[in-house]
Amino acid sequence: MTFYDDIYPFYPLQRTSFIFSGRLLTIILVFLVLTVSLLLILPGIRGKSRLFWMFRIIISIFIGAVIVALNFTNDWAEARMTTNATYKSFSNAVVNADIGLHVGLYGINITLRGNPVIQFNETIDYNEMFNWHDTIDKEYVEALEKGLPSPILYIAEKFTLTSTCGLIFQYRYSGRYASATLWTAFCCWMVANILFSMPVILYAGYMMMATAAFIFFSMASFSTIMNLPQCIFSIGTGSFETEYSHSFWLALATGVLCAVIGFLVVMFDFLIPEKMKEAFSVGVDSYEDEDICYGEGYLNSIFLDGVTTTPLTSIIKPVSG
Repeated sequence: MTFYDDIYPFYPLQRTSFIFSGRLLTIILVFLVLTVSLLLILPGIRGKSRLFWMFRIIISIFIGAVIVALNFTNDWAEARMTTNATYKSFSNAVVNADIGLHVGLYGINITLRGNPVIQFNETIDYNEMFNWHDTIDKEYVEALEKGLPSPILYIAEKFTLTSTCGLIFQYRYSGRYASATLWTAFCCWMVANILFSMPVILYAGYMMMATAAFIFFSMASFSTIMNLPQCIFSIGTGSFETEYSHSFWLALATGVLCAVIGFLVVMFDFLIPEKMKEAFSVGVDSYEDEDICYGEGYLNSIFLDGVTTTPLTSIIKPVSG
């Protein structure tokens, strides 16, 4: 055994503060409050329309929440493996651990969990986040100063400017354009919800289809990283490559949902426009199109002696168009 059991004094047992994205938690809470607030209007809706409005609110909020949350998730692409690897620099200690790389639009998340968790009198359970506003070189240097385990440093080094893999250029720009198109999709979603409250249901359907299109554009932008030669991560006795993960497939499902909704709204608006207006509670008041006709009136001459009167005639409101 060596001094400090291979844990050197200048390597503090530091745990990262990153457990769950604070931004993602904020998004979930905001949309939950918005959903509950909108569902409070359901008791005031009569008949079968109540069920339709409930599904409409839940699906619409789900789409908006997913579009915003996808900007801050860290699993658009990921890779995992279990291997024996050198634990820390200047040490020959080898640990068996699960290593994971999770790629988002704004950075990467690297996890390291020992099998078992406690080895060499230390808890091996790391969850490190590296953001690339411009580059991650500064955060990589800080990781070196903190003495993070070698597998984490090895993966993070692949995303620095000095790495021969050039991953920072592939992932940073693809993530930047994917994020921009997602925010555009969110704007289209908001416009669509506004148009659904107006007697222009057809254009609301078009905006839902535009929302789907921009979600697909974001996926296409992120997919460009797969068109380039992949960098293989070799750690210990194993290696891995990144593949599409949960957020990518969730974006695909949400885009398909938006496209289906938009297509159905446009189709039904052409086939049964009056039913669509009635369903979305934007129909024109039927009383405005009815003829208003007043019958012939009679006056009591006993009470109107000395009063000059003119005969009443029927007043007929012309029917427009």
